[in-house]
Amino acid sequence: MKTIKNIFIVLSLVLCSAFYADAQERFKRDLEQVPFIPKGQWITGISVSYSHNDQDNYQFLIIEDLSGDSYTFKVSPMLMYSFKDDMAIGGRFAYSRQMSKLDEGRVVIDSETDYSVDNLYCLSHNYSVTAAFRNYISMGSSKRFAFFAETRLELGGGETKICNGSGDDLSGTFERNFNAHLGVAPGVMMFLNNYSALEVNVGVLGFGYSHTKATTDQIYRSERNSSSASLSLNLFSISFGVSFYL
Repeated sequence: MKTIKNIFIVLSLVLCSAFYADAQERFKRDLEQVPFIPKGQWITGISVSYSHNDQDNYQFLIIEDLSGDSYTFKVSPMLMYSFKDDMAIGGRFAYSRQMSKLDEGRVVIDSETDYSVDNLYCLSHNYSVTAAFRNYISMGSSKRFAFFAETRLELGGGETKICNGSGDDLSGTFERNFNAHLGVAPGVMMFLNNYSALEVNVGVLGFGYSHTKATTDQIYRSERNSSSASLSLNLFSISFGVSFYL
């Protein structure tokens, strides 16, 4: 009786193994991925942006008599190398400069409550170095469209000068900052021709740290630290660029 029971167990295991192998064969998807970026290819590009705003007695909701101007300039070159089919490693450097000058402005909440600010000046410049790793995934057999996921480790810093008031009431703050960021930015790319491509990517996952030292009126000193973690789709973090594959 015990021998028959053992034979039954062995037969059951054999049947289960055969069914599992047959299920694997039937559900084999046979996906085919064509190499999109071949080994040995260089990837380079640069992005430059500039914006300028000028207000003269501008009014919007509770903001009145706003006068001033501001500008933002940013340049970021990039260089990567494909060390394996559809895998590339490299980095980018970024520099940005921002200036904001507010001659005057008022915040009016009601007829008895309003706040005014004048002679406010802010100038900052920041830089960063980023190490990046990319993995490309072709859309079927297409040689023109592909997805990619870019993992980034960014280290940077900068300086900011803030001045408020005039004459004897002039007050100023000088800040130095250091920041680090680790994130993942998936995207999609389209080759415009054999050597240039249009890229769109957005950051969805990131961990950041920032440390800032400030000195006010060359007397008062302060420090602040901040850290953050995010897992979300931020439409304001979408970036567009053109890269060249050599």
